[in-house]
Amino acid sequence: MSTEPSAYHRRVAEEKRAAILTAATCLFLASGYDGTSLAKIAEVAGVSKATLFKQFPTKATLFDAIVAESWQVEDADAPEPSAEDLTVGLTTIGHRYVELLTRPGMTALFRIVIAELPRFPELGEAQFSRGKMPYFESVSRYLAAADSAGSAKVDDPDLAATQFLGMISNFVFWPTLLLTDWAPQRTAIEHAVREAVNTMCARYRT
Repeated sequence: MSTEPSAYHRRVAEEKRAAILTAATCLFLASGYDGTSLAKIAEVAGVSKATLFKQFPTKATLFDAIVAESWQVEDADAPEPSAEDLTVGLTTIGHRYVELLTRPGMTALFRIVIAELPRFPELGEAQFSRGKMPYFESVSRYLAAADSAGSAKVDDPDLAATQFLGMISNFVFWPTLLLTDWAPQRTAIEHAVREAVNTMCARYRT
């Protein structure tokens, strides 16, 4: 007799996990990381404490999961951007980055980290090492691959990745931390990505 969970049980577990992550994010933002208990999260998520503790024994593991979920690219199984064509590759990366930065909860996640950083520096470490850095490193690897493919001359892929992502995030994301009504139109966002790509190509394309 198989001990593997059925498709139904897997779906239920995934739904409960999503409810827990949503409830935790809302409560962390409303009451602070320290002021939110796992018991309260279970109550708001509509799950038992046993179910929550089984998946997330501590608030730290729960926060790590929120970070990992927030930075997960939706089309993770899609082919890697073309290193042979810098314009096409960077455009793909730029649109993926916009999707990450504008998804519901990303601004809230940063606000939680900033608010709690003085008392819980480990939250900043989690956001940096398990969220931002893996994505940043993927962009740096792409630029190194473009250099190897001969489509670009990139001596410092980390610096180039910083430049490219910074041009996009400075318009799309960072103002949202200070301006509650910052919501640029889709055409403006696409223009920002296109100009960032053009700037990178002017600087690095062979």
